[in-house]
Amino acid sequence: MDLGLNGKSAVVTGAGRGIGLAIVRTLTAFGKALNDEFGPKGVRVNTVSPGPVRTSLWEGPASYGAELAKAIGVPHEDLLRLLPARMGMTTGRFAEPAEVATLVAYLASPLAASIAGADYLIDGGAIKTA
Repeated sequence: MDLGLNGKSAVVTGAGRGIGLAIVRTLTAFGKALNDEFGPKGVRVNTVSPGPVRTSLWEGPASYGAELAKAIGVPHEDLLRLLPARMGMTTGRFAEPAEVATLVAYLASPLAASIAGADYLIDGGAIKTA
């Protein structure tokens, strides 16, 4: 089984919105096309599309999160605290890396043998439509 990881952060935050959105949609469509081509040979292809995940990308002192906070003129800690609500994340928090890993492990397991050609959002409810 193959899994692709797309990033929905560009879609929600507006970071590189046009290009980011095009890349995310292209990777999702590519995953579906791969599944159509290789599914009959026993290869399942699903994509996982995480939103903001609590990693060094957001939290480090020289991170994207720090640079974004600087660019919009807010303290980095405030950005990390307020961003989930501003992005419409109904969970009110960033996803944890283990949550993304658990989803990937499940999709790769025999328990998900009939899941094929799907895209899974793990974005705290930020994207309201697929």
